[in-house]
Amino acid sequence: MWPERLPPVARALFDAGALLGGKGNMHELAFGITNNNPVTGAARNPWNPAMIPGGSSGGVAVAVSARMMPGGVGTDTGASVRLPAALCGLVGFRPTVGRYPGRGIVPVSRTRDTAGPIARSVGDVALLDGFMAGQRPAREAMEVSRLRLGVPRRHFFEDLDPSVADAAEVALHALGRAGAELIEVEIRDVAGLNSAVSLPVALYEFRICLSQYLSENGLDLSMRDILDGIGSPDVRGILESQLGDRAVPETAYRQALDVDRPRLQAAYAEVFARNEIDAVIFPTSPLPARPVGNDETVLINGENKPTFDTYIRNTDPGSNASIPGISLPCATNGDGLPIGLELDGPAGSDVRLLAVAAAVEAVLGFSEKPGIA
Repeated sequence: MWPERLPPVARALFDAGALLGGKGNMHELAFGITNNNPVTGAARNPWNPAMIPGGSSGGVAVAVSARMMPGGVGTDTGASVRLPAALCGLVGFRPTVGRYPGRGIVPVSRTRDTAGPIARSVGDVALLDGFMAGQRPAREAMEVSRLRLGVPRRHFFEDLDPSVADAAEVALHALGRAGAELIEVEIRDVAGLNSAVSLPVALYEFRICLSQYLSENGLDLSMRDILDGIGSPDVRGILESQLGDRAVPETAYRQALDVDRPRLQAAYAEVFARNEIDAVIFPTSPLPARPVGNDETVLINGENKPTFDTYIRNTDPGSNASIPGISLPCATNGDGLPIGLELDGPAGSDVRLLAVAAAVEAVLGFSEKPGIA
């Protein structure tokens, strides 16, 4: 008998015959992207142990990339499955919110949270997805010549690390040569709408959802107790701000959830419908992995920028729109670090998006692996 509190997504996999290999290291409370956790130690990228693996589900990506496990499950609020997959040369899938049951998973934001599989191929991700969603694993296949892919140059292709920019263009050229139709598109005011939604929703819901989780699971802990146990300065700062005068007020939360988020979702829906595209395609992360310890700022194109904001810049909008997204490895740079491309599809198009990703994967033909694997 599995424990009663076992999350349904895990129970479904174990019932199907999966084996538990271990628990992955992660950014503390899932509230960060470097996975430099001072409590449990930093997770390190198998392609270069001096580099971050991405987060928050970095430990799962490390284990899969290093060939310790064939696949794993992380959680994704704004980047936390797709970013580690991109930085570790893997496939990471964030489904439409609600595709998998969320019960039993420690929450950040009920509006944005979802579990997501990480594996070394789209086929393996689709296998895990089927069981996690309580369905038969997806079998849909697509020819690359049937694909219509939107290329959102504004925002998603701006201020990229040169190696990422070059890899993305090579990949797009290969897809076009293989017969995919590439269409230049623009998601209306994506940066502004995403900024209006992102932190107000996540921060406001975090303190409510985590308090409910503690109570429902019989854990006699207050948010102050949680704060006192945090070892990561960045995570401590976030939680401390929400227990004081800087907490997101309900009016700001309601504006973000009820006004700005529907506008963001409408902007995505309009792009998909107007251009009749299967997905939009763009670099998962503006830059590859950077050294462990660059938690506050990161160097990109000669300028130090906020680490968190920079790494989630491209993944966050789709998260706030609650649409499915999948990151695929497309190349390695001159330093031997992986680079990922993301495909985002319309809400509810999860099975079709996996088929689109499989067709793209076949063209990209990524087969490299870290030296320690």
